[in-house]
Amino acid sequence: MSSANVAIMHEPRIFYQTLLSMIRKARHRLFISSLYIGSEDVELIDAIHASLRDNPTLHVYLHLDLNRSTRPGPDSTTRVLLPLLRDHPDRVHVSLFRSPKLKGLMARIVPPRFNEGWGTWHPKVYGADDSLVISGANMNTSYFTNRQDRYLQFTDQSRLADYCFDFLQAASTFSYSLLPSPNSPEDYILHWPDAMSHPHRIEAKAQQVLATFQRSQHLASPAPLTTPADKGPLHTVESEHDVLVFPVIQAGQFNIREEERCLGLLFRELSAQRPPRFPWPSKYDGPVVDLTSGYFALYKPYQQAVIHSRFACRILAASPKANGFYASKGVSGRIPEAYTLFERRFMNAVRAAGKEWPQGSEALAAVLLSEWERQGWTYHAKGIRSSLTGISSPGSLTSIRIRRVGSSNSVFDARVDSLRFNESQFPVREPRYRAVIRVGNNVTGAPATPR
Repeated sequence: MSSANVAIMHEPRIFYQTLLSMIRKARHRLFISSLYIGSEDVELIDAIHASLRDNPTLHVYLHLDLNRSTRPGPDSTTRVLLPLLRDHPDRVHVSLFRSPKLKGLMARIVPPRFNEGWGTWHPKVYGADDSLVISGANMNTSYFTNRQDRYLQFTDQSRLADYCFDFLQAASTFSYSLLPSPNSPEDYILHWPDAMSHPHRIEAKAQQVLATFQRSQHLASPAPLTTPADKGPLHTVESEHDVLVFPVIQAGQFNIREEERCLGLLFRELSAQRPPRFPWPSKYDGPVVDLTSGYFALYKPYQQAVIHSRFACRILAASPKANGFYASKGVSGRIPEAYTLFERRFMNAVRAAGKEWPQGSEALAAVLLSEWERQGWTYHAKGIRSSLTGISSPGSLTSIRIRRVGSSNSVFDARVDSLRFNESQFPVREPRYRAVIRVGNNVTGAPATPR
């Protein structure tokens, strides 16, 4: 696709206004995937109501997490959506994914909220007709005001929009349907659509559905990329297309591990670019990787890849006060301390390997971990950006900027227990994309403190 059809949003309020605009302009399909929808977002729900009223052919598809959306109380997501379902029963379709990891006796005794620890629906896709936004943000007030995330908008991209829509449709085959109760206007029912399978035993079916979906998408994809000698790799017949997007699915409990394969290939390619020179050169000119997550607990193989790599790696994580669980009630209020412990253990391993990036020094083949903090804000961004800056000629692999954006935190528990949909894009030309993730840059709007 052309970079002219891709926009980066830097602030939550811009993300919110973009969502409102997309909802109001939708004519044929509105498809939204999120963990949940907050009860305070009345304007968004009202906008969906208005679009349905004004456009008789519009259909709305919502895909959310069942346990998160059915928390007890009048403010649950299911209660928020009931008016939409009652008013437009044939045009509003709500799917609720339930992780099959929690089953048997444990499914009966684990209370609400805690049951979300066994896995959640985590893709964040916001689409209207042929345009969409990929993010890590949920549909809740804090994500529209003071919770920093990343947001990429793709305009008039029918192939990518169709892919995302078809993915959600495929996942709906192993998810519950939310329906209004025929007996009470204030209640709902959860309908399981497949009489041949049990909702707690969907692993084999989900794996088959997702694997079949990806195979069909691969077969339907356009001609493979060519590599003419005078143009370098990643060049298409449509020369004006200077951005490539590779969607990957990560669902560890269904043995779908595309993110792991993708990141493993990326780390190996970066490490092969140029061997380190010792002692440290006066100016490092090798690959640089920026990695960020609001919840830092790197999956062990990723830790080893970073620590033993030959590239410079800058990691940006939320400080304890910027963690979304900071000052939370109950046990969850201790979660920021756990992530601080993960950071400390990781940096101890980095120092033991002699790979710590000295504070204040220029880039080098080492690891720098910093924490993001801004008064009154939390940090929820996640993604990877790599700059292959070794010896290169224009258009060669080493001049390409690679970034991954989506909903994955690249952590062990998320990798195993959540269904995640992550977007990776590989720009060939990137004048519009420089510095999307940098330590303490103007995108985050806050300084970062080295650990």
